[in-house]
Amino acid sequence: MTTLHDLLEAHTDAGRLPGAVALVDRDGRIEVAAVGAQDAGGDAAMARDSIFRVASITKSVTAAALLLLVEEGRIGLDEPVARWLPELDRPRVVRTPGSPVHDTVPARRPITVFDVLASRAGYGFPSDFTLPAVQELLTVQKDGRVPSNFPPADEWMAALARIPLLYQPGAAWLYDTCSVLQGVLITRVTGQSLPEFLAERIFEPLGMVDTGFEVPAAKRGRFTSFYQPRDDGSLKLADGPGGEWSSLPALPLGNGGLASTADDWLAFCRMLLRGGATLDGRRVLSADSVRMMATDHTNPAQREIGRLFLEGQGWGFGGSVDIARTNAWNVPGRYGWVGGTGTAAHIIPATGTVTILLTQVAAMGPVPAPVIRQFWRYAADA
Repeated sequence: MTTLHDLLEAHTDAGRLPGAVALVDRDGRIEVAAVGAQDAGGDAAMARDSIFRVASITKSVTAAALLLLVEEGRIGLDEPVARWLPELDRPRVVRTPGSPVHDTVPARRPITVFDVLASRAGYGFPSDFTLPAVQELLTVQKDGRVPSNFPPADEWMAALARIPLLYQPGAAWLYDTCSVLQGVLITRVTGQSLPEFLAERIFEPLGMVDTGFEVPAAKRGRFTSFYQPRDDGSLKLADGPGGEWSSLPALPLGNGGLASTADDWLAFCRMLLRGGATLDGRRVLSADSVRMMATDHTNPAQREIGRLFLEGQGWGFGGSVDIARTNAWNVPGRYGWVGGTGTAAHIIPATGTVTILLTQVAAMGPVPAPVIRQFWRYAADA
């Protein structure tokens, strides 16, 4: 019988991954495997508490943090974001998705907080990256796996505001940009930095001691190196322990800037499964907020625009929501997401299951890597 360790070891033995950590929590029964090394040279063995760049699974935490402000009445779901993000007042929209960036019309209505939470503000990536407005967005919305690509928030917002929306507010689900906007919105509403707010309101209450936008020197012995695959299958070092995450970035990225461990992320996922509460009953998030996060907010037309990313599923706040049994692992209500550094984290409320996979090899496109799909199948079959 194949074990979780066997599954991962097949990839490390083949040289596709230096190492990996996987965790499956089935209603409190935890199976975990740490395989291989933290770097391609094999200098440090992978461990359960190794630290990874978790990339886009960050989105769920950012959405949860913004919902805390909604719960407190500091911001309303139906309010225009221009109150806090004046750069997005009176946005322009390209006349059609394929129109040149100078051929625009006024937005029919303001962008709301709900639009930003649901990734339906009009900014972001569709399945077609060749569209002129998407090409223009790529000059501002750069690769988040290199945080130094981004200037401070005010400068970034000013650059974004010069680019027209691809769709009218609310009309389309578009990937990624709205999660950056969520992070900036949190800082503008609270007056705190995103790292400070997340630490105070989410990480400390949940005991997520190894999660943040930088990895301090004392912890870098547990920090994995990050690689890009070459065409021949070999691995190229993209970032080491003393690189991008050795200090806070100019713009802490709500779409993918966190580093974390399997057990820290398990604490966050368990909180979601408990409807927003910690194990001892302290409330981090309201049950209504958790329900909104894990509820599909898309329609078929919106999902079609983002089909490359969603693969037939829907989107809540900060993560996808399974709505169709297209694969063995797709369970209606399953919530979570994948990261471009080779990570994945999901909860399955129907079975009380958490699945977390952390690797250190970059995804070269939106489609999850074979090891991720094999991990999902393993968790579904076990």
